[in-house]
Amino acid sequence: MTAIDPVTSPHIELWWEDLAVGDTRELGSLTVTEDEIVAFARQFDPQPFHLDHEAARHSVFGALCASGWHTCALAMRLMVTNFLHRTSSLGSPGLDSLRWLKPVFPGDTLTLRHSIVDKRPMNKRPDVGLVRTVWQMFNQHGEQVLQMEGWGMFRRRTPGGV
Repeated sequence: MTAIDPVTSPHIELWWEDLAVGDTRELGSLTVTEDEIVAFARQFDPQPFHLDHEAARHSVFGALCASGWHTCALAMRLMVTNFLHRTSSLGSPGLDSLRWLKPVFPGDTLTLRHSIVDKRPMNKRPDVGLVRTVWQMFNQHGEQVLQMEGWGMFRRRTPGGV
């Protein structure tokens, strides 16, 4: 395998070699609206506490709240827009853990933090490296609402290099 030429891939600012264990990045914020919560729930998670104020009031959440899957999608949007879009990302083989720690309510402003906790070359693909990350999403009160851990695949600038 030959090295990928950064000149022919000008959109790539960060390769596997540039991602270091211990790196932590704040990847932006967004505010979730009631209309977005209901629209997402109607299509993907139509449980009453995501759709109806009265049903939500009588649920364990006490008010209309976002689907956990919606919260994951919001985290993914921040991740792509503010990080992956400028990297040599090749996708992910999956998550090792996912936790919804607190409900997300209309008007909440969510901020995503991304930390690299491990990395290694991929055994069967010398042009790919794996990066283990922790994603943490916080609301405007500093309360953690989401934690995901898993691996990402990134193209290597120098396949098979150190």
